[in-house]
Amino acid sequence: MDTERPAAPRRPRSLVWRLTALIAVAAALVFAAFGWFVRQSIEQHFEEQDFGELHVVALAVRRALEGVKTERDLGALASRLGDSLAGHHGVHLYVARADGHTIFATPGTDFSAIAHQASDSRDVDRGALRIWRDAGHTYRGIALRAGEAPGDGRHRYTVTVAMAIDYHLRYLKHFNLTLSAMVAGGIAIMILMGWIAVRQGHAPLRRIVAQVHRISSNHLHTRIAPDTVPEELSELALSFNEMLDRIEEAFRRLSNFSADIAHELRTPVTNLMTQTQVALAGARSGDEYREVLYSSLEEYERMAQMIGDMLFLAQADNEAMLPRRERVDLAAEVRALFDYFEAWAEERAVSLEIDGAADALCDREMMRRALTNLLSNAIHHTAAGGTVRVELRAAAGTTRVSVENPGPDIPAEHLPRLFDRFYRADRSRRRAVDGAGLGLAIVKSIVEAHGGRVAAVSAGQRTRFEIALPDAAGVLSGGKPR
Repeated sequence: MDTERPAAPRRPRSLVWRLTALIAVAAALVFAAFGWFVRQSIEQHFEEQDFGELHVVALAVRRALEGVKTERDLGALASRLGDSLAGHHGVHLYVARADGHTIFATPGTDFSAIAHQASDSRDVDRGALRIWRDAGHTYRGIALRAGEAPGDGRHRYTVTVAMAIDYHLRYLKHFNLTLSAMVAGGIAIMILMGWIAVRQGHAPLRRIVAQVHRISSNHLHTRIAPDTVPEELSELALSFNEMLDRIEEAFRRLSNFSADIAHELRTPVTNLMTQTQVALAGARSGDEYREVLYSSLEEYERMAQMIGDMLFLAQADNEAMLPRRERVDLAAEVRALFDYFEAWAEERAVSLEIDGAADALCDREMMRRALTNLLSNAIHHTAAGGTVRVELRAAAGTTRVSVENPGPDIPAEHLPRLFDRFYRADRSRRRAVDGAGLGLAIVKSIVEAHGGRVAAVSAGQRTRFEIALPDAAGVLSGGKPR
């Protein structure tokens, strides 16, 4: 059955593209707002200018109409209306009686349709302005009623005052085209300048990338100087340098680990080859062959233990080692280990002591292995007549286990590295009981898998290994030993 392949995740846009797009959007908004504001200001200026002319004429016409009382006054009205337009170039006037009869009209204009929409308000304000088209022209004007009839309060006349705004509209159209071109050009220039600025701003990042490209296993010493990059990238440079420090240290340890593995495996393999060559050099009895096989078996066991330890550490490194936690009586486990090491300790004339009691929520088998490695290491490095002492304490949410033995002080510079794989402080500790220098590394991996810490202290002719484990409450809350 065919199955659809999941779509590949979409790659995020580049930072240059994102920042340039943001600059483009910001520039478009700013220029558009600026253009709208300028256009509105010009239109408002034209409107205020036109209203000023129309308002003066409208008031003059209204006064003239209010002065009409008799038929004789009406005969002189046309002249007075014509005089009201004097000095107001481009202003058109249309006056009609309430019944629609035209009293006065500027030549070439017929505003009778607009006159029917005249306002009764006595106040002439900008809200009364209207725009309409007539005979191919566009007008802005005011339509109002004037001249109240005596007795009934009705208006006897309609007045329409207007100005042709074709010139204004042509100017605004040309201005809008010019303004649009300027806005488009400004946006394009801002995008170009923004792209250049972003590219220049990312130059330190490109230099960092170039330095990273030059890093290899042979050039792990390369570092980025934080004072040579912008302030915003200094934290990145510091973090990158710290990462390189960790990688360089891990690579060094891996290289040493590989060399130590080769060295440790070479010894048993050389012994096996030598014993086999000697056995094949001549005729041997059955007992002699059996002795050779027993000797070879010891080397095989040592190699098997070494391989098992390395597999255990590999699981710990890949976090594949998950402890099965249960409440363990550590005092009982230590006493059981004392019984196991009793014969060897008596052979070396070493005494074993335990002080205190404590429980721990841990994996029994893994913790037993850690304690075994610490006890075997302590017994091995204790001179005849000495005492290996195990102390158990539980307090403040932490269970502490210490294994102490007498012996020469270990220099302070070696203490942090005692738990490294195949590391030995001096040649006198060249061959530990674990056989390969992995015992203390396994102890550290087990303790850290339980969320604990392990450390070594050496002073006053005594060496002590201390384990700190979180108790049950600390494990449940995800806490760390203090």
